[in-house]
Amino acid sequence: MFSRLCYSMPNKDKISRFEERKMATAINIQSSCSEEEWKARQRLAACYRIFAYLGWDEMIFNHITLKVPGEDDAFLINPYGLHFSEVTASTLVKIDIEGNTLDGSTYPVNKAGFTQHSLFHRELPDVHAVIHTHTTATMAVSSLEGGLQPINFYAAAIAPRLAYHKFEGITVHEDEGPRFLTSLGKKRMMLLENHGPVVMGRTLEEAFLNHWVLQRACEIQMQTLAMGKPVMIGEEVIKKHLDNLSQASIDPMQQGVPEFDAMVRLVDREDQSWRE
Repeated sequence: MFSRLCYSMPNKDKISRFEERKMATAINIQSSCSEEEWKARQRLAACYRIFAYLGWDEMIFNHITLKVPGEDDAFLINPYGLHFSEVTASTLVKIDIEGNTLDGSTYPVNKAGFTQHSLFHRELPDVHAVIHTHTTATMAVSSLEGGLQPINFYAAAIAPRLAYHKFEGITVHEDEGPRFLTSLGKKRMMLLENHGPVVMGRTLEEAFLNHWVLQRACEIQMQTLAMGKPVMIGEEVIKKHLDNLSQASIDPMQQGVPEFDAMVRLVDREDQSWRE
């Protein structure tokens, strides 16, 4: 059993001072970075809040990273210790490929997140955003023999583009990097077996949408297999499905942007502090 903790009512003056310090930090970060970086920070902070809204958070763990525009060797990552719902544009940590903090942040960075994400940002020039989560559905499917099966609308769009990597334990060892890249090949989505997904994108919005589709595919697979034997989708139908997906996009050149913006509007109805 958990022991009961007694809490005193927060002092309004202390809360006020805390908010003032937080706002000052936001102003300092904004004034010291480029307009493009600040926009990237706000976009990434919004993404963390979207994941929290959708229940894709995992305590203080997991990571979404984004390259800093115009700086090939720098990317933004969540501060280790904050819940996804607490992340703001100014609390994101700017680090280089070697793990050095570049923005003066006092927050630590999760080594598992840095080791994995820095590899992909360094070795894959087309990858600007990387997402790693531990959602129940994606972890369950990553732990299932055969992985994601082509048994539903979303899986048909994802399964042919999905790579797999054998579980080697927590991702804190740099020597696993070459094996990650070999497993990934030319694909940009991968299930770490017995672990969870790594989803990459040319943009944050593209990575978000691909993660959403993968999540839905896994959720539906879990429900389907619980009911009985699934109906498999044939290879020819899958190919036709993939060839025609772009026709369902508002703008194929802006993949994921309308969907991402819709989720930002939902998050904004509850809390807009991510912009700070």
